[in-house]
Amino acid sequence: MAIRVREFCSAAAFALVFAGVLRCAASYDRPPSRGMVSVPRSDGRDSSSPDQASDLWIDVNGFLILVLELLISCFVHQLRLKWLKIKVHISMVGKDKMRISWITEDFSTPAIVNYGTTKGGNYQYSSSGTSNSYEYVLYKSGEIHEVVIGPLLPNTTYHYTCGADITHEDFQFKTPPAQFPIKFAVVGDLGQTEWTNSTLQHISGSNYDVLLLPGDLSYADVYQPLWDSFGRLVEPLASQRPWMVTQGNHEIEKIPIIHTHSFTSYNSRWHMPFEESGSDSNLYYSFEVAGVHVIMLGSYTDFKNGSPQYNWLVSDLAKVDRNITPWLVALIHAPWYSTNTAHQGEEESVGMKEAMEELLYEALVDVVFAGHIHAYERFTRVYKDQANPCGPVYINIGDGGNREGLASEYTTPQPKISAFREASFGHGELEMVNASYARWTWHRNDDDQSVVADSVWLRTLKSVSNCKQLMN
Repeated sequence: MAIRVREFCSAAAFALVFAGVLRCAASYDRPPSRGMVSVPRSDGRDSSSPDQASDLWIDVNGFLILVLELLISCFVHQLRLKWLKIKVHISMVGKDKMRISWITEDFSTPAIVNYGTTKGGNYQYSSSGTSNSYEYVLYKSGEIHEVVIGPLLPNTTYHYTCGADITHEDFQFKTPPAQFPIKFAVVGDLGQTEWTNSTLQHISGSNYDVLLLPGDLSYADVYQPLWDSFGRLVEPLASQRPWMVTQGNHEIEKIPIIHTHSFTSYNSRWHMPFEESGSDSNLYYSFEVAGVHVIMLGSYTDFKNGSPQYNWLVSDLAKVDRNITPWLVALIHAPWYSTNTAHQGEEESVGMKEAMEELLYEALVDVVFAGHIHAYERFTRVYKDQANPCGPVYINIGDGGNREGLASEYTTPQPKISAFREASFGHGELEMVNASYARWTWHRNDDDQSVVADSVWLRTLKSVSNCKQLMN
């Protein structure tokens, strides 16, 4: 068995070295990023408590260190050290339900959530769900529990515990409002650095209702314990407000020969409500909240004309009732518009734009958010590379704080369709004030202070008479 473990670890290490070499060869100029962060594990919890991984923290400065970490991970798993205790995140399911997700090292813990509007163990309701786990090379996850609770009242604070024992920690979340105004926090390419921590602190103080994340969550990049530490890092926010995410390239985690399936960890840990929107994949879905229809698309699954994702998007757009949801927002990972020199010409950007841009334009999508490029850029309303009053506003916000640093080089001169661009970490806030107007602000991380560096008022295209004919 020891020889087999060494063989697996050596093969995985070789694959990771090869991936690291390719990543270095394709890199671009970036200033140095901040170090990784460590969130200590809570004390006094038993193995059935929803908690996060050990006090170990990982500083990933190069692919050689990643190889060493992967080797350590293999042997740690074989020794079955009790490190894996993972915390909670929540996501919306339909209009009045919430999915509670958490992981425990105790495989006998039932998937039960007790909840109610009062704190202190006096919970009025209880729901049960499912539990599962996954394997990745020699890593085996803890028990992943999912429970859908509801129906829930809008704009209401609920208290809840995970597991059958109601003496466990009392968490709380607030449901989104049923009508305007509603505020979204938007951040991409988050990672787990000190910049990430600063970004999360700023988001925490924004009084947002729902968080949107257009891909690249943990930057685990096949090293699975980083998924565990990411869960611990975001839990203070992700257990209190719904986090709605889509995948990026760092979620693929496919290793030739060794692990041939893509998105294993992402799909197992971050179950989004794709079934409720008629999608056949967790990689693309939609949801509605308080007068906003949000479409989450997959840049790294088939998007060509006639593909399952393309056909689903056509069907989903046809179901949108702009009288009920006057705002229409889409998220992708690889941006369709960018004047940054990074990631130019990639098929996930060029090909997806060619396949789907017309669909979004004819549906009068108001805003399209993207990540991937580690900088901020906002475009005017655009269609087919030209300013167009009926096109979406494209916003690239892959600047959450990842370990790879910033993409600091832009093409010059700045095109007229590029309204604002800056290579800084930060996050955005989109507040739909009413059925016609919304305010977008981008908050730069400047010496750990949240500074509003870009701001614009938006009008929904549904209310623009010259654009309405496109929907007919």
